[in-house]
Amino acid sequence: MGAMIFAVLAAYYIKGVCGFASSLVFSTILSFGINNINITPVDLILKIPSNLIIAWRGRGAVRWKVCLPLAAFVLIGDIPGIFLLKYADAGWIKIFFGLVIVCMGSGMLLKRAEEKPDASKTGLKPLLVTSGILSGILCGMYGIGALLAVYVSRVTSDSREFKANICMAYIVDNAFRFIMYLATGIITWQTAVQAMTLFPFMLAGLFLGMKSSRYMEEKTVKKFMNVMLIISGAALMINNI
Repeated sequence: MGAMIFAVLAAYYIKGVCGFASSLVFSTILSFGINNINITPVDLILKIPSNLIIAWRGRGAVRWKVCLPLAAFVLIGDIPGIFLLKYADAGWIKIFFGLVIVCMGSGMLLKRAEEKPDASKTGLKPLLVTSGILSGILCGMYGIGALLAVYVSRVTSDSREFKANICMAYIVDNAFRFIMYLATGIITWQTAVQAMTLFPFMLAGLFLGMKSSRYMEEKTVKKFMNVMLIISGAALMINNI
């Protein structure tokens, strides 16, 4: 139980600072001794209220033309991802996605700031489709939405807007996965009890992270998000090699 508490505090502190990567941190800490089938549903139950809190706090920065199309493509990818979680040993998929995430995160970290982002740009539409569907597969399997961060960071102008929009997309994904996990038996009564036991620690980590981000410069927060993206991808690969 001590490892679970530490994992929740660390994961949701990161979530509070940059808006994503909680699932990667949570699963990385616990995956050495617990199967993904027992980690992902607990994380999902904790993630739903955390996304609602962040999205509500940043509701004025939500851009529906960004988060709704993205959420739709995520749902398409969720379905195969959920069944892969239930029935497949897909470590090689995590290695591939990890490499993609590292490459994208590195490019974002080195890339200079461009003109004001615009989600309607033609060049971003393929990234929308690719990021959405592949993120759905990863979310369905492991709750990991790092690829969503690649797209949302390209079409939002600051960390508040980034966090509000990525969490709105997560909310749609979370609601769908919750229903599907119940229907497929991935979420059990024991899972729910365990998640509720960890709920206070999730809130503590989340609010500490959100408060910390207020004292960081915007550039620092953006760099932190990009570094977390790279670490997320690297952890996916290392854990499955």
